[in-house]
Amino acid sequence: MKMPVFLKELLSYRSAVFGLLIIGGLIALAVYTVITIPYDEAIRRWRGGEEIWGDYPRNAVPQWFGVFSGESLPTTIVVNSKDSAIQKKAQTVSADMATADFILPFEYTFDGFPSEINVFLQAQYDKRKPQATLIWKTPDGRDFQLGDMTVGAADRFAISIDQRLARKLNDVRPEIALLADPESLKPGATPKPLKGKYQLVIEGLTFDKGSNLDAKLVLYGQAHGVAGTDHRRRDISVALLWGTPIALAFGFLAAVGSTLTTFAIAAIGSWFGGWWGAAIQRLTEINTVLPTLTILIMIGIFYTRNIWVILGIVIVLGIFNLSIKVYRSMFLQVKEMPYIEAAHAYGASNLRIVFQYMMPKIAPVLIPSFVTLIPSFVFLEASLAVLGLGDPVLPTWGKVLNDAYSNGALYKGYYYWVIEPAVLLMLAGLGFAVVGFALDRIFNPRLREI
Repeated sequence: MKMPVFLKELLSYRSAVFGLLIIGGLIALAVYTVITIPYDEAIRRWRGGEEIWGDYPRNAVPQWFGVFSGESLPTTIVVNSKDSAIQKKAQTVSADMATADFILPFEYTFDGFPSEINVFLQAQYDKRKPQATLIWKTPDGRDFQLGDMTVGAADRFAISIDQRLARKLNDVRPEIALLADPESLKPGATPKPLKGKYQLVIEGLTFDKGSNLDAKLVLYGQAHGVAGTDHRRRDISVALLWGTPIALAFGFLAAVGSTLTTFAIAAIGSWFGGWWGAAIQRLTEINTVLPTLTILIMIGIFYTRNIWVILGIVIVLGIFNLSIKVYRSMFLQVKEMPYIEAAHAYGASNLRIVFQYMMPKIAPVLIPSFVTLIPSFVFLEASLAVLGLGDPVLPTWGKVLNDAYSNGALYKGYYYWVIEPAVLLMLAGLGFAVVGFALDRIFNPRLREI
């Protein structure tokens, strides 16, 4: 089977092949995202609370950053007493009193220190809350008593920000002092982690029959996943992945809706002429001077920020654009062609002439403009989100950029937070642009000599 002439000519442009690879990659990523992370699951992950993000570090860089730093960046370590590998020791002290002891072990092998350390405690009791004593054991045999506390249904012991513990550790940050080699904590030395096996010993005491005590130790890393995390501990990869189908759908639907409608209106106005043509031209001139972005901002502020409502308004505002005048000039030439006069003479209806004879004649002109329009609408959606007018529910590239800007990501050194969505936006624009330019050369012979 021979390759179509059009496709063969398109593939003769290396820039077009590069653009098609980018577009194909984005489409494949969009399909993969929709299949592996359903819409409801994506919204749950992005808008969820502590129960979803609680074990993620805050403002962690992507794990692949370690390749450039040459160090083994710490990732999050979670040890839960509910795991089957953790053995609990319970011993009855009196009729209602019993011990609830267990050890949370972990091995630390990273070159850096965790960003923070938390212990989450849960207790089941009737009237009296259990007591817990937390002891930290290091690989070289040292013990640190972190503290004693009364445990409610769900409590958190934030080791990293405990001021009493910090004073006990000579005002060294607890997440450093508890994991550092003692020699590296001497004056003038740079703290270095002491690698090896650590233990968090929980010595619990319950006062009601049937009471239970559990704990979860979380050492938050400095690196997480392929895209890192944001200020709310959310995995940025969720927004980057789901931003792909949203961006492509928004750009494609807006381009198709506005381009086809504009094309049809130009053909109808050119054929019927008279007050139809005049009305279309006046509407085009009025719409041309309307500030589209300003209108969308006003709608986002005073009415709704739903992305599909914004999409409909974008299509409506994009119908009567200056392309109508370009298409009209083409249709006026087609209108005078002999085969159009012949069709009119043998009784073809006006709409049949417009849709079956006139529009197909210059339809190829639509393809380059349609392809190059898609990234402009993708950037428009991202621009609205960056201005804080994006859809409040959907995770998108623009929403990630807005969060990064609002939280001073560049000033704080979280460059990945800005670079990742920006690169995806640039790739989308580049891919469609180079393919559109190649298509323009194919369908416009005058450009082939350039």
